[in-house]
Amino acid sequence: QMQLEESGGGSVQAGGSLRLSCAASKYTYRNLPVAWFRQAPGKEREGVAVISTSTGSTIYADSVKGRFTISRDNADNTLFLEMQYLKPEDTAMYYCAAGPSGSGSILSASRYNTWGQGTQVTVSS
Repeated sequence: QMQLEESGGGSVQAGGSLRLSCAASKYTYRNLPVAWFRQAPGKEREGVAVISTSTGSTIYADSVKGRFTISRDNADNTLFLEMQYLKPEDTAMYYCAAGPSGSGSILSASRYNTWGQGTQVTVSS
């Protein structure tokens, strides 16, 4: 079974930037959509961005469009999330996920069954 491990979280001030990474082991991302989600305390897990590892096409949540960029390095089997112009409302635990199944929105957490352990992002005002 694929294993995912996130890194790169931290604390920044509003307007700052962070770059998250997600490394996959045992299996490759190849041909699997891979995505970033986030979950703030007391809130549901929400999809942030997804990328097709075969075509490179991307989809973003409206709340992060123009500020976040998802990318992947298929050779290194690593997924990235470049976050700029961070806002306090971006504060959350960020997770990567792979291999959606079923129907519905590609940014729906219920479609993913492989998850990393998460990395915390805290943005102060």
